[in-house]
Amino acid sequence: MRLRNIFIIVLLFGCFFVNSQNKQLLYDFNEVPQALLLNPGMKTSFKWYAGVPLISGFSFQAGSSGLKSNDLFANDGIDFNTKFREKVIYGMDFSDELSGTYQVELLNIGFRSKNNEDIFYSFGAYNEGDAIGYFFKDYALLAYEGNTNNLNKKFDLNHLKTRGEILNVYHFGINKKISNELTMGFRAKVYSSLLNFTSTKNKGYFVTTQGDDNLLESTLEADVEIKTSGVFELKDIIDDDSQANGAAISSVLGKRALLGGNLGVGFDLGFTYNIDERTVFTGSLIDVGFIYHSKDVRTYSVKGFASTEGLEVRLPEDLNSTEDQWRTFVDDLEDLVPYEEGSDNYITFRPTKFYTSIRRDFGKEIESKEACYCTSTSGGNNRGRVYKNSYGAQLYAINRPRGPQAALSAFYQHRLGNVMSLKTTYTIDKFSYTNIGLGASLQAGPVNMYLMADNLIGYSNLANSKYASVQFGLNIISWGKK
Repeated sequence: MRLRNIFIIVLLFGCFFVNSQNKQLLYDFNEVPQALLLNPGMKTSFKWYAGVPLISGFSFQAGSSGLKSNDLFANDGIDFNTKFREKVIYGMDFSDELSGTYQVELLNIGFRSKNNEDIFYSFGAYNEGDAIGYFFKDYALLAYEGNTNNLNKKFDLNHLKTRGEILNVYHFGINKKISNELTMGFRAKVYSSLLNFTSTKNKGYFVTTQGDDNLLESTLEADVEIKTSGVFELKDIIDDDSQANGAAISSVLGKRALLGGNLGVGFDLGFTYNIDERTVFTGSLIDVGFIYHSKDVRTYSVKGFASTEGLEVRLPEDLNSTEDQWRTFVDDLEDLVPYEEGSDNYITFRPTKFYTSIRRDFGKEIESKEACYCTSTSGGNNRGRVYKNSYGAQLYAINRPRGPQAALSAFYQHRLGNVMSLKTTYTIDKFSYTNIGLGASLQAGPVNMYLMADNLIGYSNLANSKYASVQFGLNIISWGKK
């Protein structure tokens, strides 16, 4: 497969496998067990919990920082080509992105230690897909305008940045109450990658200037590489007409999901600290880890430097030799800037997330689900006192190919006894300045249900929205007597 075809596949995959990873509604939502995945040091009062397999936790988030569907497809009487030129080619910048994640919990169980009630264990597995694609501005300009009218403009090859993968994550966490004020947590993770693609360290340029011997001189300095794993075994299965493709693909993906893929390790850290009885400070680092890719690896690269003024043809003596000259010209360029395919192993680092929050509780104290509000370190209430209302702020950041990406949220939470808890957020990030979210957790006996959605204003017209997010799940929880 030629390099340009690989470019097309990766660019489309990177730009349209869209999904941002901020879960500001779920973070520090103590009534929901899945919040432990965002802060392993969250204060908990569960005796044990068990997520309903496959539906205990589902989340999907999709965002675009530079373009809305309506920008191209609105029935406004403007020609599509005109809108594409103005909104995409000239309207978007190389820092604009389509990005995000989906996550499906396969198993999630937690229980309190019988020997030390200050310790809470949790373990499970989930499937996750994450991808990001930045707009390749200079590539698009070069393809649309050509180089003749862009003399002396350096087209930056660094504008190609994309990465994505699908993987299974197996995890085990420990949450421990250190004192009445401090709770800390740690979660170990094993990653099993089903497929991956990455192209984030490209550099170089293409420029056209006035020539000396011919009209124009073109110069290319390139160091461009695309790495993939887990892709071409699936492609070979699809291309093989002699077998049942669906069954074969399911078999391959199933093996990879069960620790048969490219493996890696990582961890989460988190804490909760009570500054005073009603003021709480939290923080966590999620997915500090890496994956080593050694199975079904394919790499594609273009590296080198070349400068040419094209062919010099003298008529009539060169009339019959132009084909040979062209072949020699192409061969020389390929020697100077070779296209290579390889299978070198490589390492990818997980997109590490950072959360922190400050929360102020107020209003009436809510009667605990437990038997008492014990305050001693041993066997005490790990969750602490619960109040009817809370407000505060949260900061989120994620490591992205073009540097950290941050979001700031203000929130308010209201509890209706031990039956229901509601949380609303207002978030500012690169996708939106009007992101209002709402989350609800309902406790019906031992059954816990939660539903959360972001950017509610945008749901009235999704085609005119740059961001959408939804989370829901179902758990069985026991508080019991500690």
